[in-house]
Amino acid sequence: MGFIGCIIVIALFAIFVWRGILIAMRAPDMFGSLLAVGITTLIGTQAIMNIAVVTSSMPNTGIPLPFFSYGGTSLVILLCSVGILLNISRQTKKV
Repeated sequence: MGFIGCIIVIALFAIFVWRGILIAMRAPDMFGSLLAVGITTLIGTQAIMNIAVVTSSMPNTGIPLPFFSYGGTSLVILLCSVGILLNISRQTKKV
């Protein structure tokens, strides 16, 4: 994908983390807020660790890049997590 493609992927993960934190702040209860922060942190940390491995900033860990790397189980779990995050978003307080 080249440099531009990498910048776009990193920007998409940054937007995902930003929106996940906004969803957590607007969640109607403490459980929804903590769950949203946990899901967002899980996906953001996986992305940061994979990018660090690709740039040789840290040793190889075997963690796939969320939503991009090949792996059926990882993709299913991530999509279920995003579905839960969307459900929390749907039940948020209107600003």
